Amino acid sequence: MIAPRTWLAGIAALGLAAVGAAVFTQYQMGMQPCPWCVLQRVIFIAISIAALLGLLLPGLARRIAVTGVVLLTGCGAAAALWQHFVAATSASCNLTLADRIVGGMKLDEQWPEVFMATASCADAKVNLLGLPYEAWSLALFVLIGVVALRLLLPNPGRRLQH
Repeated sequence: MIAPRTWLAGIAALGLAAVGAAVFTQYQMGMQPCPWCVLQRVIFIAISIAALLGLLLPGLARRIAVTGVVLLTGCGAAAALWQHFVAATSASCNLTLADRIVGGMKLDEQWPEVFMATASCADAKVNLLGLPYEAWSLALFVLIGVVALRLLLPNPGRRLQH
């Protein structure tokens, strides 16, 4: 049986790896991000931070952090689905919710290499290994969400406090 702390470390690593992969594909494969892509990067980093807090904190505080991971994966899945079904069919995605969130956080000014949207949603519509890029993101949000949710569910013989 894998300890909850190990799962939380894995979640944190996966979130950071997702952002690393996005930056790699941006600069090495020319896949430029749209505002919804960038928002998903922000959410993956927030998931990693929440997982690390869960890793470091005991008891109820850990459960709250893991609940945060679950909620953030829902937000990330919603962003990926919105990108796929709505934003990718639009010629412009300027001043959308994603644009306002990232712009409001000033991340695009502080770290433009990672958080600046450089393509429209329609232009950012690309496939990676035969699947839409946002499908990979959605799959990872769902995987992380399922693992985090499992950490919150009661299980005789295993408690989140370990």
